[in-house]
Amino acid sequence: MNYFSSDFKLGILGGGQLGKMMLYETRKYDIQTLVIDPSPEAPCKIACNEFFQGDLMDFDTVYEFGKKVDVLTFEIENVNVEALAQLEKEGKTVYPSAKTLKTIQNKAKQKLFYVDNNIPTADFTRFAYPDQILSAVKNDTLAFPFVWKSARFGYDGQGVKVIRTYSDLEGLPEGECIVEKMIPFKNELAVIVVRDPKGNVKTYPVVEMEFHPEANQVEYVICPARIDDEVAKKAQLVALKVSQAYNHVGLLAVEMFQTEEDEILVNEVAPRPHNSGHYSIEASYTNQFEQHIRAILGLPLGETSSKVAGIMVNLVGHEDYTGPVLYKNIEKIMAMEGVTPHIYGKRETRPFRKMGHVTIVNEDVAQARIIAEEVKKSIKVISE
Repeated sequence: MNYFSSDFKLGILGGGQLGKMMLYETRKYDIQTLVIDPSPEAPCKIACNEFFQGDLMDFDTVYEFGKKVDVLTFEIENVNVEALAQLEKEGKTVYPSAKTLKTIQNKAKQKLFYVDNNIPTADFTRFAYPDQILSAVKNDTLAFPFVWKSARFGYDGQGVKVIRTYSDLEGLPEGECIVEKMIPFKNELAVIVVRDPKGNVKTYPVVEMEFHPEANQVEYVICPARIDDEVAKKAQLVALKVSQAYNHVGLLAVEMFQTEEDEILVNEVAPRPHNSGHYSIEASYTNQFEQHIRAILGLPLGETSSKVAGIMVNLVGHEDYTGPVLYKNIEKIMAMEGVTPHIYGKRETRPFRKMGHVTIVNEDVAQARIIAEEVKKSIKVISE
């Protein structure tokens, strides 16, 4: 099939920053794109060929949109999977598949999937509603501390909470959830795996993630991870095992813990471009967004190694500001060597909302980390 400068149409469910960065690549190759998102001001709106506003969880909306395109993909997991399955039955190409997404959408199903496929993960218990957790603690079948996770709709640090005391159980939202054992770990790592429809597969280097203690969001992504080669090999092998088990097409970001004993445990996955791969735009031979496009269209997979060390700093809304966004001191960081800011196109900021990111590239990862700290201290996402 001719994808370039043709009538071929690629559909993207979700119009956020991940879709916007995917569109950089479709523009480069002159591939027609249709995007749908609930927001009339979605970042993707300015860069796609056709934009539609609609509810991604509504069956009819997703189904009718899918019929307009030749290949359908997504940049967010919270979409109507039954509509995707129906489109597949009618011969529409959907990557990653409805089956893959259905398992990943629900964290309880995702964890059971790891158990069924002998993939190492933290011990967990599944609960239908939070009151069952309180009963389990009172009956001494569950002990503090532990991690609570909503089974559905967790995103950007939402739907996750560390539970240390009875008071932490107050106000948990109703609905299915899981409780995970607290894992003493050295590092939080991630590996992005790319796989095409024929089963050809490649992995990106292992990255190290540093999280904000309050927002539970990634503050820094460091590539390459500052870990021993043997640990890196182990992490990549685990990621490949996860990829093979899902039999996915496109990108799969596998988030992992490196324990104190240097074991690798899978935390969770995302079947799409991911925050842990943003560094690749400046630092890799083939960035994650182009790679996803290549994979779902069955084009040759690109080189995944890095040209230089790369560190990504998330730009999130300052906790004290809500309103029209202002990027304070952005000129200062633009003057720094090897620093590239990416602004996502969201006009309104609010506490901890992802508004952009900054990539720092350098031959020396230690020097890149020093510059990243200076970037973090300098730029502030506030409101006018």
